[in-house]
Amino acid sequence: MLRNVAIVGAGITNFGRREASWKDLVVEAGKALFDDVPNLDKKDVDSFFIGAAQPERWTYQTHVAPLAAELLGIKPRRVVARTESACASGQIAIRYAWLAVASGLSDVAVVVGVEKMNTKFMNLSQTSMMNVGNREFDTAMGLTAPPYFAMVAQRHMHLYGTTEEQMALVREKAGEYASANPYAQFQKKISKEDVLNSRMVAPPLKLLDCSGITDGAAALLITTEEKAREFTDTPVWILGGIQRTMANSINEMGEMSDWLSLRYLAKDVYDLFNITPDDIDVAEVHDCFTISEIMEYEELGFCKKGEGGKFIEEGQSYIGGKVAVNPSGGLLANGHPLGATGVRQAWEMVMQFRGEVPDKRYVSGAELGLAHNLSGMAQFHHIMLYSVNRPREVKFGR
Repeated sequence: MLRNVAIVGAGITNFGRREASWKDLVVEAGKALFDDVPNLDKKDVDSFFIGAAQPERWTYQTHVAPLAAELLGIKPRRVVARTESACASGQIAIRYAWLAVASGLSDVAVVVGVEKMNTKFMNLSQTSMMNVGNREFDTAMGLTAPPYFAMVAQRHMHLYGTTEEQMALVREKAGEYASANPYAQFQKKISKEDVLNSRMVAPPLKLLDCSGITDGAAALLITTEEKAREFTDTPVWILGGIQRTMANSINEMGEMSDWLSLRYLAKDVYDLFNITPDDIDVAEVHDCFTISEIMEYEELGFCKKGEGGKFIEEGQSYIGGKVAVNPSGGLLANGHPLGATGVRQAWEMVMQFRGEVPDKRYVSGAELGLAHNLSGMAQFHHIMLYSVNRPREVKFGR
């Protein structure tokens, strides 16, 4: 039996091309968090987790967990750890914090997700991104993210009739909601035609089908049920989550239009927590490319396989549809600072459940949220569940 765990505070920076260092972003997110929980005594923070994918490459700094703790003025005595899982580094930090508090190892934990991707040398940023694939056999041959996801799109279009117009609707939806998100990198509304007319990157994916190179950070305060009411009257409960991978190299992954790791992971999550896809009110999913969100509708069970394009076309992933997907604007509009994304998604859940987002993107009455990240070339998938309702009991495993 595990202890119930709640998020009781959250903070975020503006996302974008920031004139701020990696350290600046950590401090900015930390200050926003501490402002959100003004009665926190920093001496009570006993654990610290930081999600950061590649600070060594982008900012020439390793051993970042104790450094960031010092910057925040905390002296954790139970766990001090950095988590790295490429695009899901931030969600992994949340998962480890949840497990530490749930198991009794920690009582009060701070989580930060951060990445500084824009540098004076953008070729460095691009070559750094190559590291998330099998560098010797995949990315060295040119199979970086845009061409890989382009092949996924081509295959999905061939098998199921998915169209470029349907993918463009994903970006249009992202811009619609991000226009009411002051922290997003791209807050401008984008039409389907804008997407279709943007510069080609890797056919059929165009510039506006792709998420951006971004700087940003987000932070959370995570604690026990007993301590939660000391900080807030509106805790957001972490139900938990799991991860799955079935292969790493592209040649081992099989059919490109089937993300079996995510499909099986979603089924395990629903079985483990005794829910169905129909129970999810709001989802923040990993829309690194427009085709990704369409694939995720299907593999998460929101619609049948092959019907993801139709799902967005019918408005089922909008607020008021079957499930509100990425009311924050997702990665496409917020940008994707790798280590920060999973924590930003959790921040969005907190703001949604508190009712502290603009009406335009508020999912009224939402009680259960799902956050999904993928890593690399969609080999590795991660899901976390968040709820406004206190868990009756939490068990791990069956």
